[in-house]
Amino acid sequence: MQPKEFIQKWSNSSLKERAAAQEHFLDLCRLLDEATPAQVDPTGFDYGFEVGATKTTGGKGFADVFKRGFFAWEYKGTKANLDTAFAQLQRYAVALDNPPLLVVSDIGSLIRIHTNWTNSVSKVYEIPISDLGDAEKRGWLKGVFSDPETLRPKKTRQQLTEEVAGDFAKLARSLRERGHAPELVAHFINRLVFCMFAEDVKLLPDGIFTRMLERALEEPAEFEAFARDLFVAMKSGGRVGFERIAWFNGGLFDDDLVISLTKSEIKIVRDAAAQYWGDIDPSILGTLFERGLDPDKRSQLGAHYTDRDKIMMVINPVIVEPLTGEWEAAKSAITALVERASTTKGASRTKAVNQAQSLLDGYLKRLSDFRVLDPACGSGNFLYLALRALKDLEHKAQVEAESLGLPRGFPRIGPEVVKGIEINHYAAELARVSVWIGEIQWMIKNGFSASQNPILKPLNNIECRDALMACVRSDDGAGDWEEAEWPKADAIVGNPPFLGGKRLRTELGPEVVNRLFSIYAGRVPPEADLVVYWLEKGLKERISGRTQRVGFVMTNSVRGGANRKVMERIVEESKIISAWPDEPWTVEGAAVRVSLVVFGALEGGEQARINGNPVEQVNSDLTATSADFTKAQRLPENLGVAYMGDTKGGAFEVPGQVARGWLSLPTNPNGRKNTAVLRPWFNGLDVTRRPRDIWIVDFGWTMTEEEAALFEAPFKYVHDNVYPVRALNNREAYRRFWWRHVEPRQGMWSRLKPLTRCIVTPEVSRYRVFAFLPTSVVPDHKLQVIARDDYCSFGILASRHHELWSLRVGNWHGAGNDPRYTITTCFQTFPFPDGLTPNSDAADYADDSRAIQIAKAAKRLNELRENWLNPPDLVRREAEVAPGYPDRIVPVSEEAEKVLKRRTLTSLYSERPAWLDHAHKALDIAVAAAYGWAADLSDEEILGRLFALNQKRASEC
Repeated sequence: MQPKEFIQKWSNSSLKERAAAQEHFLDLCRLLDEATPAQVDPTGFDYGFEVGATKTTGGKGFADVFKRGFFAWEYKGTKANLDTAFAQLQRYAVALDNPPLLVVSDIGSLIRIHTNWTNSVSKVYEIPISDLGDAEKRGWLKGVFSDPETLRPKKTRQQLTEEVAGDFAKLARSLRERGHAPELVAHFINRLVFCMFAEDVKLLPDGIFTRMLERALEEPAEFEAFARDLFVAMKSGGRVGFERIAWFNGGLFDDDLVISLTKSEIKIVRDAAAQYWGDIDPSILGTLFERGLDPDKRSQLGAHYTDRDKIMMVINPVIVEPLTGEWEAAKSAITALVERASTTKGASRTKAVNQAQSLLDGYLKRLSDFRVLDPACGSGNFLYLALRALKDLEHKAQVEAESLGLPRGFPRIGPEVVKGIEINHYAAELARVSVWIGEIQWMIKNGFSASQNPILKPLNNIECRDALMACVRSDDGAGDWEEAEWPKADAIVGNPPFLGGKRLRTELGPEVVNRLFSIYAGRVPPEADLVVYWLEKGLKERISGRTQRVGFVMTNSVRGGANRKVMERIVEESKIISAWPDEPWTVEGAAVRVSLVVFGALEGGEQARINGNPVEQVNSDLTATSADFTKAQRLPENLGVAYMGDTKGGAFEVPGQVARGWLSLPTNPNGRKNTAVLRPWFNGLDVTRRPRDIWIVDFGWTMTEEEAALFEAPFKYVHDNVYPVRALNNREAYRRFWWRHVEPRQGMWSRLKPLTRCIVTPEVSRYRVFAFLPTSVVPDHKLQVIARDDYCSFGILASRHHELWSLRVGNWHGAGNDPRYTITTCFQTFPFPDGLTPNSDAADYADDSRAIQIAKAAKRLNELRENWLNPPDLVRREAEVAPGYPDRIVPVSEEAEKVLKRRTLTSLYSERPAWLDHAHKALDIAVAAAYGWAADLSDEEILGRLFALNQKRASEC
């Protein structure tokens, strides 16, 4: 069929929709040279007419034409209201798997294509029948039939939201620079934001807000009066000029607060209003606006935000999956009852239908009564997506029940189903705005009108207060602090604040932290991260029966250390349902790694999952092995051997060149040289990369200030660089003894005294490497120090067996998720081979053939590594300027220095050349033999045997 023929046949056709729709569509197939539904899918399931109604109802389908994954199409008679047709399609899109395009058409004048992608801005393509001679417009239709992606808008909803958030960040900055209080600015801008959204979704009439801005650009002094008139009308309903304004309020428009704007500021608002605000994404809107409105978060404007897919990884197992399971059970029973009604008559039929309706009503009431709490709701991301999930569940149940023949009701679920607690007033109001916008967007997208009188329901269920502590006033007005109560909720979700245990006092202040420790004493270890307090309270709510499931985004350090104490209680007193142990996340602009944890009760035959995969159980360290390594015990034979290195607590370190200058100075007034207080200093980087030639001033742990001052140059340096900072420290001992390191590790030095070298490994490193370090060097606290100097101990630690153990019982750190080695978890629990344990003297097993073989392989590994790191033709060794220190390793030339920069343990283990692999295999064979095990055991077999050995030895103590 040619365009001219189609236009002539169908323009202004007087045929009725039901009589002509299918013929009209088939003619379009011929016009566009597309196969008809019957040619593509004779079953009519994926492509056909009148799709969506079941045989039980016998009624009209949910779409006049449907092609799965492409479009749903609804016809009306010529000149009919296509908005009504579009709303109908929207109401049934979920039953049609949400096709990317929703097409509405009347028979004789217009075809309208609405895009329906979740994460793209919406766009409408209008094609008058008379324009089908236009090749471009026929191309749009061709895309509907065969390639919807050609019609997808290029801009995503996230991009749109980022743009408008950036505009308002400029406005907020401008207003604050003019002296307006941040809280006032935030509240005012929230009003402007909502006005632009309301205008674009037709809740405000006829572009009134944009027209107001255009008029204000002509007379900026009038802006304040214009905006005040509008806000007053929105407070309780009224008029602005001849325009009727609906009742909004909800707390957002509870007064006539307006800030006067300059012409340039009005232009910022006008330019922002030109965007289509109906498509902004509430799941990120609040976060972006919070960064723009809160001066403390200004630096985060370029940061990423948490996308909805990540948030849904928590919301799905906490809310969607259990409620979906309940609906599937109810729907199965409803289906059986409807089928029974179709085969009976009279009272039996009525009874079956009533029972089916009762089941549907019961499920819908279950959803409308369901409450979700986010006790650290921020700007409302989790709350918005939880609300949307519940509304989607209700909508799906209504549509599927309707397809079975039951009458459909209006959506009941609204913002009242979500509850929030947020301490920051900026974020709390933004959470309310996000939830309001999300609610209205959902209603419109699904073909319903927004609620009225008022449009914005009060959201007192989003509270602005502390979620952990509450001040209780006594009769005399004094304040006492107790644990804060959380409102009862069926589900608890959220992303509590990330703050490491070591930073609590610095960030929150000693008074707040002491109060926190007192309230949660015995429940949360003082060393735990702040996020663990929310975990503990969630567990309390679960145990008391006040909630069914809890799901939080946590720091990934929750898997180990003090944090894991609460996780262990969760495993003992509840059940971890689902976990993602290691996920990328962004907090305050920084990339971090997090763990997502969901706990509660497993329903029926439900299985626990890790990373979405079914497992038998989830342990407290978020692993699924049958052996629970969190129960690994510290072994007596491993105690008192390994230590954390020295914690300096100030800028005691100096470049080697400076240190050598001090070493060359004349004798001090006390008759001693500076060699007494100067030593080379190593941290993790000096082990995994190249030594950086850094020294440290170390006055020990007994030297008085008067004695230290006699070492003139080093003392002056410490006084100038350390004292100003330490004088302000909260700890009295750190202030009082400012010239000493804060934790000099006396026990470590006592054990190292008889040794000329020790074994060290970085606390955090990409590869678990061990190295020898001369005891004349001060190891930093980021090095773990083992007070052994023999090759046998070095070989066991460097073996695959110990590496597997340390990776399994340790935890991870930082954006790179590098493994973390701690003495208590990795070393003290490791079961060394019998007779080769750390409490043995090397001389005790000098004749042990097992020790000899391990030492031989370990020595060879160490020599090969050293030869690669420092080839004799590239370096020379120079004695230090004073005796008693290790020789310096110096490049022989500039070219040699360039080569050596790339020769580090990290790069060596990244490349892992064949010779290194062979050396490690020889070592692993020797260590396996020492255990009496085969050399070819799998990783899991080795770990299982090591765990059993740990448990056996622990039980013998």
